[in-house]
Amino acid sequence: MRLSRYFMPILKENPKEAEIVSHRLMLRAGMVRQQSQGIYSWLPLGKRVLDKVNAIVRKEQNRAGAIELSMPTLQSAELWQESGRYEDYGKEMLRIRDRQDRPMLYGPTNEEMITDIFRASVKSYKDLPLNLYHIQLKFRDEIRPRFGTMRSREFLMKDAYSFDLTKEDAIHSYNKMFAAYLRTFAELGLRAIPMRADTGPIGGNHSHEFIILADTGESEVFSHRDFVNFDIPPADTDFDDVAGLQAIFDKWTSVYAATSEMHDADAFEAIPESERLSARGIEVGHIFYFGTKYSEPMGAKVQGPDGKEHLVHMGSYGIGPTRLVSAIIEAWHDENGIIWPASVAPFDCVIINMKAGDAACDAASDRLYQSLEKAGLDVLLDDTDDRAGTKFATADLIGVPTQLIVGPRSVANGEVEVKDRRTGARETMTIEAALNRLIG
Repeated sequence: MRLSRYFMPILKENPKEAEIVSHRLMLRAGMVRQQSQGIYSWLPLGKRVLDKVNAIVRKEQNRAGAIELSMPTLQSAELWQESGRYEDYGKEMLRIRDRQDRPMLYGPTNEEMITDIFRASVKSYKDLPLNLYHIQLKFRDEIRPRFGTMRSREFLMKDAYSFDLTKEDAIHSYNKMFAAYLRTFAELGLRAIPMRADTGPIGGNHSHEFIILADTGESEVFSHRDFVNFDIPPADTDFDDVAGLQAIFDKWTSVYAATSEMHDADAFEAIPESERLSARGIEVGHIFYFGTKYSEPMGAKVQGPDGKEHLVHMGSYGIGPTRLVSAIIEAWHDENGIIWPASVAPFDCVIINMKAGDAACDAASDRLYQSLEKAGLDVLLDDTDDRAGTKFATADLIGVPTQLIVGPRSVANGEVEVKDRRTGARETMTIEAALNRLIG
């Protein structure tokens, strides 16, 4: 992508409305634009990152055996009335009526709808276990949306829903998602700590939030320091191994960790002082097992091996990709801008043509650009006529992992300068060596 033809509206000044780092940098880098309170458009640079986050979430859901579908954003109120949640959910639910005066709502979550899909289609235990998920825009009419896409009213959510014959089977499904979440966040460049949590309006009796530590976190969290050394489940994790997944769950819940709502001060004080960790945290995922909370009122049953009908046991599992983008920035930035983990960077590298219009610089930049694109890399070429300082500031702000700096002096020697955005290290090498390093 040539920057001269790209839409990336950079802001030079810090926006006054931005309270936290991620909101400020997302606005400055031209990733998002606020359309109304708590509602954002994702501009091209932001959407590239969001798409990469979604791809990682999707890959790990598929690896764990979940199956993707797509459900509508508008839902009939009848399903929520059937479950008993329509009046209980609160003012966060946006209630509307269609032209036939039928009550509808903009879905804040999909437990009722997925239960209706399940009960219409699955009749036998032989079709279990089943986990269905989608990635969809949700709407919750927050009384005080803030922090940009960290706490917005409209947001993207990956929500998965598991169905099992027994509680024991449902706990195994829960453990699958537990392990998949640890892998997902690690691949996004985050160390997430699973913490006992309140179930809130979703309901149920077994719940964990996945928290990353950040000064701008919404609430205080408490945990043992051992979490920083726990091993992430490997790529070859067997998601059918009941004992293996239970061992992962047991390990990651073997020491104290809880959100403020579930905090046990006495248990925390029992930890040696040097091992206590008290900090602010950002929730990036939430998983629930809630048994027959929805299957019972909505009649979601299957025929068991005994020939009798059994209510299915359910769980739900959420990850907010739009929130995750903000959380990654909160974890990875410096005074100059964003520092993207390679897995979600909008571009793999940026070529900075220091003297656009100079024949030698243009030729070297084009050679790098075409070679890297041909190799399958996402490349941004800054071919604008901005001053060098502006180009460097832009490259640092948008956080692309590798910068290739093409200037008249280095090109005359057949060389370019390679800068690592994270470390700031610079190295001069031949164009061929730079290509080999990036292409591998």
